[in-house]
Amino acid sequence: MNDSIKPLQVLLSEGSSTSAREAITILGLSGHRVEICDPSPWCLGRYSRFVRKFHHCPALRDNPYGYLAFVEELLAQRHFDVLLPTHEQGFLFARVAERLRRHAGLALPSFASYRTAHGKAGFSRLLDALGLPQPSTRIVTSESELRAAMYFPAMIKTSVGTASRGIWLVRGESDLGRVVADLNASRAFAGEVLVQAFVAGTTEKAQSVFCHGQLIGFHAYRQIVPGVGGGEAVKQSVSRPDVREMLAAIGASLAWHGALSIDYLMRDDGSPRLLIDCNPRLVEPMSAYLAGTDLLSLLLRLSQGVTPSALPESRDGVRTHLAMQALLGCAARGGTRRDLVREGWRLLRGSAPYAASREELTPVKSDWLSAVPLALTAGLLLAAPRSADVLARGGFGAHLLDIDSVRRIESTEFG
Repeated sequence: MNDSIKPLQVLLSEGSSTSAREAITILGLSGHRVEICDPSPWCLGRYSRFVRKFHHCPALRDNPYGYLAFVEELLAQRHFDVLLPTHEQGFLFARVAERLRRHAGLALPSFASYRTAHGKAGFSRLLDALGLPQPSTRIVTSESELRAAMYFPAMIKTSVGTASRGIWLVRGESDLGRVVADLNASRAFAGEVLVQAFVAGTTEKAQSVFCHGQLIGFHAYRQIVPGVGGGEAVKQSVSRPDVREMLAAIGASLAWHGALSIDYLMRDDGSPRLLIDCNPRLVEPMSAYLAGTDLLSLLLRLSQGVTPSALPESRDGVRTHLAMQALLGCAARGGTRRDLVREGWRLLRGSAPYAASREELTPVKSDWLSAVPLALTAGLLLAAPRSADVLARGGFGAHLLDIDSVRRIESTEFG
């Protein structure tokens, strides 16, 4: 499919996320010219031979007005075929999509549809309206409502949050007290908070691309080894026709246009899967790419106004890994320096669980610069193994949204 696409000039909306880093690799291998903008001069995506230019921009979280003005000026001054929102910048772009499309191709749904998929409360209501399965859920807007709705164990989630930010497993009153303090400190009750039943099972993820409500690309994978921050260290592609049907129903109801990803729960008792989260973007697209389904190529075509043919489902059983997540996950689970060295040796040798697996995030063989953040992560963890969570949180920065920036973008005065 890549052979039929001419080289494009692509601007990525950020370079800090793992999704952006994987998109850079796919774009570069496909011959496209990549530039990124990000508030951090040390963002993950900057360490790639495929990135031709880095643009230091205002922070989306702290200054969405300034970020938008920067992107618009950049698009006006330089030629780009496609503007690619790889993370929560899509929320902002959907708000002013027609303005941005004057300068570059952009595949996004209406802002109303994007809002529904972006917020956990909106997504939960959509699942209820469609009759799709999810854990038992209550939506509250105050501490008193939260306490009245509580039972144990339960999951508490803020409506705005990504990469497991704003999600807590609450087992009892002591946990609840700490979570309530966090919610009050972050002003979470200014928005909506979900109380959701805890269900034992394994989380899997599915990714898709839609063309005006029609599903044209799908991929699903399961977690083999966990990393940190809700991420995976080792993944394996799976065939999930029932999940594909549910995702198709969601996209059709929203007239979705662009990328859409969901998380779902495989229950231990084998009963039907439960949908638990939605991300209105393409999350870590390399797993699909290596399994034979180039969702990013579909997204580029949509951005240019083309109506692509639907792709067949990806191959089942393709294993991939993220070395950085493997090391961070090992340390986060209490691993010692010796454990980290052993994990690194398994990665180098390709022994279990990395046998017959390919690297997603830092493909050193094809992109030598990606070795820099990998080596830095390994060195920092060896110096201080307990720093894993702090290092992982470094990716949850100013390129993401919080409740205040969401409110500003939603306001009638914005733009």
